[in-house]
Amino acid sequence: MSFEHLSVLLNESIENLSIKPDGIYVDGTMGGAGHSIEIVKKLNEEGLFIGIDQDENAHIAARERLTAYKDRVRLVRDNFSNIKEILRDLGIAKINGILLDLGVSSHQLDEVDRGFSYMKDAPLDMRMDNRNPLNAEIIVNTYKEEDLERIIKDYGEEKWAKRIASFIVKHREERDITTTGELVEIIKMAIPAGARREGPHPAKRTFQAIRIEVNRELEIIEETIRGAAELLEVGGRICVITFHSLEDRIVKNTFKELNQSCVCPPQFPICRCSKVKVLNIVTRKPILPTDEEIEINPRARSAKLRVASKV
Repeated sequence: MSFEHLSVLLNESIENLSIKPDGIYVDGTMGGAGHSIEIVKKLNEEGLFIGIDQDENAHIAARERLTAYKDRVRLVRDNFSNIKEILRDLGIAKINGILLDLGVSSHQLDEVDRGFSYMKDAPLDMRMDNRNPLNAEIIVNTYKEEDLERIIKDYGEEKWAKRIASFIVKHREERDITTTGELVEIIKMAIPAGARREGPHPAKRTFQAIRIEVNRELEIIEETIRGAAELLEVGGRICVITFHSLEDRIVKNTFKELNQSCVCPPQFPICRCSKVKVLNIVTRKPILPTDEEIEINPRARSAKLRVASKV
């Protein structure tokens, strides 16, 4: 099993983690261990690396790639949103850094049977964790029309969400929609011909929206950042790579909120909220991939890296 994935913003991520050789570092989205191995290489015998991923294939690839460093590596098959429970079970109270590379991996996109890609016909699945009882087929065939519209509009930022949801419901009244190819054709029918010729592939936004719903991708970002911030040692870093505006907005706003101390109205003579500043924002503007990286890996085009450190 080959887990091919070009790690985005690799050097920038490793540099901004400010790795201490004897520190404890977490990669919450381990994938094929592209970022992970570079973190591990900087650790000595006293250091510890914790790799988290919910994808079974990622663990197979990572175990092989990290074999030479297994004395300082712990791998956990779970969702990074459970970071507190994961570290508690490992007996770890504090960490020195965490990296989150959000979104779907190149491997998941390219593995046809996973159903992530709108370019290849496959079963409607889109699960990052095959233990997840919810998949894309269930969403497409059982969600109410108004819920489909909301998901496609909010998670896909698709202006034709209402028509797409209506066409899906009308089609499934005749028979279940079971493949990505069927869904793509329905989306194409729903979007007027003129609009289909503009911008990206007509199914791109809807597929993104359904994938986000299947994997709870957006709703877990803020809680994970807050949980990780509590676990960081003073000066410890959290690095988050996002790939679309919805993810980036959540990361930016969560960092901003954790960067504030008092949030009382200015007319209050003394602070009543007792809010404490948790993070310093290291990157006021996100770090973007270079032109050279984008040329090598076009999927890096939309990537943004934001970094904060524990106060």
